[in-house]
Amino acid sequence: MFQRSLLFLLIALLIQSSFLLKISSALKEGKTCITNSNCDAGLHCETCIANTDFRPRCSRTQPINPISKAKELPFNKYSWLTTHNSFARLGEVSRTGSVILAPTNQQDSITSQLNNGVRGFMLDMYDFENDIWLCHSFDGTCFNFTAFQPAINILREFQVFLEKNTEEVVTIIIEDYVKSPKGLTKVFDAAGLRKFMFPVARMPKNGGDWPRLDDMVRQNQRLLVFTSDSHKEATEGIAYQWKYMVENQYGNGGLKVGVCPNRAQSAPMSDKSKSLVLVNHFPDAADLIVACKQNSASLLESIKTCYQAAGQRWPNFIAVDFYKRSDGGGAPQAVDVANGNLICGCDNFAACKGDGKCG
Repeated sequence: MFQRSLLFLLIALLIQSSFLLKISSALKEGKTCITNSNCDAGLHCETCIANTDFRPRCSRTQPINPISKAKELPFNKYSWLTTHNSFARLGEVSRTGSVILAPTNQQDSITSQLNNGVRGFMLDMYDFENDIWLCHSFDGTCFNFTAFQPAINILREFQVFLEKNTEEVVTIIIEDYVKSPKGLTKVFDAAGLRKFMFPVARMPKNGGDWPRLDDMVRQNQRLLVFTSDSHKEATEGIAYQWKYMVENQYGNGGLKVGVCPNRAQSAPMSDKSKSLVLVNHFPDAADLIVACKQNSASLLESIKTCYQAAGQRWPNFIAVDFYKRSDGGGAPQAVDVANGNLICGCDNFAACKGDGKCG
């Protein structure tokens, strides 16, 4: 009896050791995990309850960086992972000391997003407390309970990243409620970003190709900034967003299956006089739980629908809430699909070869 019990114990220990050895090694996408450290680089461990999948598994947090295989194409021939309300971080406390009652849309800091390959950032800027603040507010007014932090804090994170990563290009899209004279100019200058800003004079006006990515890098013009205020292009030299890009409807209107309507401020999606295409895929009310489902199969369908609506143009910016949430490939996979088609004609960028051909 003792020998039999000892045998069972040894077998149990062997099975447990085998399981732990498997978990301790770097797991690939879709594999069952316990913690983030179990997963391979660019992945984290999570469960997508919204898809009735209770098994924790390794899911992607990073797209493949397109410059790893192609640097010589025009800027409008790339797709970039973009975060909606990039600054509205879950669990954040207002720098005013107030509790934030505004919705949140992301899980991590700007620096973390940059390190995970996010290259497009949507920021809401307001006049507040004699400064420029990032607020998720309403009626064009910032309040203590909707104010996150002064914009310069976030902008300095971009400055540090661009200084350290000399081949990377970043885009900031501002929902602009700033009325103070030269308000944006002053805050970007104070953050040390002026030297990186891509000049409006070089932006194509009639649907032509943008300068090549490697040329933008060579000239250190690696920060594109767009504003929703049509007057700022003339007064501050900051590009008016919808003069250069088309954009689909944001919120629930952009989640409808099989259609890709333009938002009211944008020209029709099919207008090719604008070289850039922005696709939004997030609901009216951000939902951390449901985001994993929204950022999965329906996101891939959305970019394909908008590809047709935009005159067979893949999106240059794919904007989502909680970009790290998915049931597998998620928003990073959607970006890889777009880049694969844009850069080499593959259905996924992973299949692109260094010579620009599909392998």
